[in-house]
Amino acid sequence: MTSTKGKVPTGFADEIVISETSFRTARHALISNQQPNSKKRKREEKGDLSVVSGPGSYKGPWARFEEEQPDSSSEEEVEVEYEEDEIEEQPAKPSKAGTSYGAEPDKETTVFHGAEQFDYQGRTYMHIPQDLGIDLRTDDVAKNYIPKKHIHTFSGHSKAITQMRFFPHSGHLLLSASADNTVKLFDTYHDRALLRSFNGHTKSVNDVSFNNDGSRFLSASYDRYMKLWDTEYGKCIAKFTTGKTPHVVRFNPAPHLNHEFLAGMSDKKILQYDTRAGTQVQEYDHHLGPVNTITFCDENRRFITTSDDKSLRAWEYGIPVPIKFIAEPHMFAMTRGDMHPSQKYVAYANQDNQITVYSALDRFKQNRKKAFLGHNHAGYAIDVAFSPDGQFVSSGDTGGYVCFWDWKTCKMYEKIKASEGPLIAVQWHPRETSKVVTGDLNGTIKYWD
Repeated sequence: MTSTKGKVPTGFADEIVISETSFRTARHALISNQQPNSKKRKREEKGDLSVVSGPGSYKGPWARFEEEQPDSSSEEEVEVEYEEDEIEEQPAKPSKAGTSYGAEPDKETTVFHGAEQFDYQGRTYMHIPQDLGIDLRTDDVAKNYIPKKHIHTFSGHSKAITQMRFFPHSGHLLLSASADNTVKLFDTYHDRALLRSFNGHTKSVNDVSFNNDGSRFLSASYDRYMKLWDTEYGKCIAKFTTGKTPHVVRFNPAPHLNHEFLAGMSDKKILQYDTRAGTQVQEYDHHLGPVNTITFCDENRRFITTSDDKSLRAWEYGIPVPIKFIAEPHMFAMTRGDMHPSQKYVAYANQDNQITVYSALDRFKQNRKKAFLGHNHAGYAIDVAFSPDGQFVSSGDTGGYVCFWDWKTCKMYEKIKASEGPLIAVQWHPRETSKVVTGDLNGTIKYWD
């Protein structure tokens, strides 16, 4: 019970559970039954004209009102009784685990899963195998064909595959990033086993990128960290963060600048880092939405970026002012891209279910004669990949298909059912004639030939 005598709560209040509606109704009824206060408010004394400041100074018409003192004798004690409502089941307190973005330092770990870390000559899995029917050391590109059958399934991930990368040039290793917070390394020859797991991210890993010789790679995650790893032994070499989510990371392919990388961030910026000094050296801030893709072009002197702001911008490396800006009313957000092996064109996956092509040379103009249709990928960031000889364009599909088009005619050659869920990642083996790897939303990586 609560007493409102003199408008001051007194006495002991029993704790009861009532709904907000019941409380407001009872309070409204109490206020409406009360008589209006007939007492006129009094002002303080005006004070003495001769006193300028301090006690008794002149206040005149600016004197304050006297504070009301509760008069217990003037009002009756009103007792209000609230009916106790039934106690409703309270929702569970939300977990705050999802808001902790600071990865704990020194928590990066690695697990080697292979049979032997060193062979009889002391070499690790980084050594390019030579006991195969194909020379992985050559730079010759074989003629490519569309794969026909599923030959292997790489297992190890428990959630969606977000990105995959073959080892540079040789392709004897496969690096995969997943929403299960891990990055894994597989052997693509011999028994095609899981070789190593890289643990240390606390949220989904959304991109990975090898440097030129494959000795190191970068991982970007929704825990807002970018981490530099040693491919051979799994050590985390460096960590970079700005407090924003990185969406894409790319090493500069130029040999004298391969220690630098670019990161496209959720706060519309592209950041340039030096891995040797561990510092940020440049910032490109012109996009109006999160940055989705970064593609180096023109002998690595320039790069092209796309964003959720439905635009394309081209930049000189190291100069934070765009040299080209393309934004047309018909354009959609471009979420993934790949450079044609000729280095003359870039293909982008648009959110209007088509793949569009832009020139990678001076004008960066859209090639309107080339558009690849017939698949569905709206709402997902689904890969686009060229075959090593540039003859085919491939992409995933929300229906679980992997699609292949002819580069010259833009006609769809083949549509292979590769998964029950959306197919996110597609990559061609850089040395084989018809080997393609696919990754889906269920965490399954399949190898096709």
